[in-house]
Amino acid sequence: MADPGHGAAPSSGRSGAVVALATVLLVVAVLAGAGLGHLAWPVHNAPTTAASPTFNSPGGSGSSGAETFPFGSGSSGNSSTGAGAPSDISSIAAKVAPGLVDINTNLSYQNEQAAGTGMVISPSGVVLTNNHVIQGATSISVTDVGNGKTYKGTVIGYDRTSDVAVVKLSGASGLQTVSVSDQKASVGQAVVGVGNAGGTGGTPSSAGGSVTAVDQAITASDSGGGNAENLTGLIEINAAIQPGDSGGSLVNTQGGVIGMDTAASAGSGYQVSGSQAYAIPIATALSLARQIEGGKASSTVHIGETGFLGVSVESSGGSGGSGGFGGFGSGNAQASGATVASVVSGSPAEKAGLAQGDVITALNGTAISSPSDLTGLLEPDHPGDTVQLQWTDGSGQQQTATVTLASGPPA
Repeated sequence: MADPGHGAAPSSGRSGAVVALATVLLVVAVLAGAGLGHLAWPVHNAPTTAASPTFNSPGGSGSSGAETFPFGSGSSGNSSTGAGAPSDISSIAAKVAPGLVDINTNLSYQNEQAAGTGMVISPSGVVLTNNHVIQGATSISVTDVGNGKTYKGTVIGYDRTSDVAVVKLSGASGLQTVSVSDQKASVGQAVVGVGNAGGTGGTPSSAGGSVTAVDQAITASDSGGGNAENLTGLIEINAAIQPGDSGGSLVNTQGGVIGMDTAASAGSGYQVSGSQAYAIPIATALSLARQIEGGKASSTVHIGETGFLGVSVESSGGSGGSGGFGGFGSGNAQASGATVASVVSGSPAEKAGLAQGDVITALNGTAISSPSDLTGLLEPDHPGDTVQLQWTDGSGQQQTATVTLASGPPA
């Protein structure tokens, strides 16, 4: 949209940072950051190729890899246009706005706050959004645009690999839902993106443009090139989607939702020409949402609470990696695995004896070579589940412990 957005208040000193989709927040509590106002959804740098773009993100202190940081400025309700945009952007946006919600999260383990958008898909308060909007959230507050009321949000489940999540609003009823189009996006089609750009709340912002391609694939990664996450089947548009718009609606000229705003290009360390954004087709997102509502877990769909180990980890032998940490280093450069950057006080990891600089090498007998390996292996686990953890400590000694996972933020 015309404004920025995933934090209740933009963090100072960040004017163009970008982050990745992938994190290890399934098992990680990131402790490095104290900044406020991270914006929910990935804002990516320019693609390396038109056919298969790769978006890198500088991350930085305080970045979990799940949130983006504020860039630019603007006020809620503004609109911007890309080539082929409809002439009545504001009136089109007004049709879908009452079915949207502003999502504000506390990321206690990062000492941060964040904000994004969601779409109401049930009058009882079932909300569809991006996984990265709620990723790492220790509490969620949701304001319904239609009635102005604020509700506590609880994550029902999520698919991290598809960047889809479902949130239930406590005590909600009679909410206005978004109108979903049964038509697929087509190249040249005029569209409007609507969401909580800048995390400012109030009247949703809007950005007009057109569909430039369909069935697109992108790869997002953190500042070290790790934790790559692939998204496929996306709608590409030229509308100026902004941080905070994640989880918002991409609509046709009738106000029917054809996609969920998910990723975009944005200026960062270097200038990006033009405007490029991506949305998940609404049929794809809703299919996953119904699976989550039905409690049907799979190898990628997580239902219910998330198992929590209580460490932040990075790639072994390097600074970058999960969480975007840059100055922890590895105490075991010779060990291959996920290096412990920090440990949450009182967590299962601390109780097991893990310390900064240790390298996690296996989980339940399966070797770990990267932070994303650890995330994937822990994906099915819930609070109370036990796992066998192997690691190499700072002295090079092999250690093994059986760990009972606690309850943590969604991954």
